[in-house]
Amino acid sequence: MSIEQSSNLITICSDSIGDTAEAVVQAVIHQFQNQQITIKRYGNIRHEDELRKLMEEAAQHKGFVVYTLVQPELREMIKEEAVRLDLRIVDIMGPMMQAFIDTFDDAPQQRPGLLHQLDENYFRRIEAIEFTVACDDGRDLGAMLKADIVLLGMSRTSKTPLSIFLAHRGKKVVNYPIIPEIAPPKELLSLPSNRLIGLTMKPEYMLKIRSERLKALGLPTGSQYASLERITEEMEYASSLFNKLGCPVIDITDKAIEETAGIIMGYI
Repeated sequence: MSIEQSSNLITICSDSIGDTAEAVVQAVIHQFQNQQITIKRYGNIRHEDELRKLMEEAAQHKGFVVYTLVQPELREMIKEEAVRLDLRIVDIMGPMMQAFIDTFDDAPQQRPGLLHQLDENYFRRIEAIEFTVACDDGRDLGAMLKADIVLLGMSRTSKTPLSIFLAHRGKKVVNYPIIPEIAPPKELLSLPSNRLIGLTMKPEYMLKIRSERLKALGLPTGSQYASLERITEEMEYASSLFNKLGCPVIDITDKAIEETAGIIMGYI
């Protein structure tokens, strides 16, 4: 959907890359149904003319502006522009910075992009992403022994996108597909349960997802893969395996990736 066609536009403004603000926006969007939202992100905003231009463009559309700005002059200007243009703005970082100042009697460095500096944490995330991509869908069973998290689930339980999301949080993840006809590998059976996470969902929801997947691939929807009988069989096998491993199990039905990832991070 183009911005010109959209009736609901959220503009993200940041003097860094803007992914912090977008993560908050996406989390909020998932709480609402039937909302056609377009997000436009402006990153690396450094000058007042850039800020004025994006605010004027945002004012032409129905919506609001979410911002993460640390430079005082830009923070002041966006407030002035919001008043001038009668445009709602949401400050993501401001209240948190003020709470930090008030509580710990400290002052912010006011340097954009500190979160994304090439520090040790950055390289840890890159290493985790490379590891996780290489181990997708059980391609390297030996890597389970090196993983921080091993995700277990039947087909279409969002193992891959969830793995990548966790990798961006610095966790090395292996995801392994559970198939009744394939016995679990010895590497999996040797792992402690606190590194294992089982994923499941309601059968009728799985049926819908698999049927849509077959349609997208141009395949007949009447195959065993998308039958309730087969799905029930897989779920019963998965449940018995989870019990054997003693691992936590998360029902991901209607859960966003971010929500599931948050639960997993709480477990580990």
